[in-house]
Amino acid sequence: MKLITEHTNEIEYIVEGKGKQQYIKGVFMQSDVKNQNGRIYPFPVLQREVKNYNKKFVNEGRALGELGHPMGPTINLDRVSHLITELVEDGKNFVGKAKIMDTPNGKIVKNLLESGVKLGVSSRGLGTVKTNKAGVNEVQKDFVLSTVDIVADPSAPAAFVNGIMEGKEFTATGEVEDYIKKDVHSTHSKELDAKKLEIFEKFLGNL
Repeated sequence: MKLITEHTNEIEYIVEGKGKQQYIKGVFMQSDVKNQNGRIYPFPVLQREVKNYNKKFVNEGRALGELGHPMGPTINLDRVSHLITELVEDGKNFVGKAKIMDTPNGKIVKNLLESGVKLGVSSRGLGTVKTNKAGVNEVQKDFVLSTVDIVADPSAPAAFVNGIMEGKEFTATGEVEDYIKKDVHSTHSKELDAKKLEIFEKFLGNL
């Protein structure tokens, strides 16, 4: 499994209402096109995950995002900067809107935006990637969307395990790879997401 992140800077800064609530809005994710990280997300995969994410998080007021990327799929409440309020399908793209919160990191985002800094957003999820017939790395059906974060550099490196995460490369090989495969394959389907996260955290702890 990889922690997969993708970046975009097609984001608009807007202010709404008498209280001057601050938002960012724009293309949060793109499908069926090779992105700047050399990967492609099949439309059905993103469509399914956006639907699930809306149901479980956006519609429940739980779609929190962070300033910068952490080293894992879990949301860290002390790093939260925004609340995603909309995530809708627009052709092959998925357009989102997020309210900037009055948290410590949210205040940093507000200050940067008010100072004219152009920020980007980056989706974060857990899944696997395989090379397709065209030689392009394609995100597989097991992809699970975690959130969309705010980032400073939309062109930053972007993956984990057999890839890169913020400039560092980690690869699971040999006995470690065999252990991961055996552990995942022996896990009941209902507990698979929890097991993937457990393995991911153990892997980080051994680095």
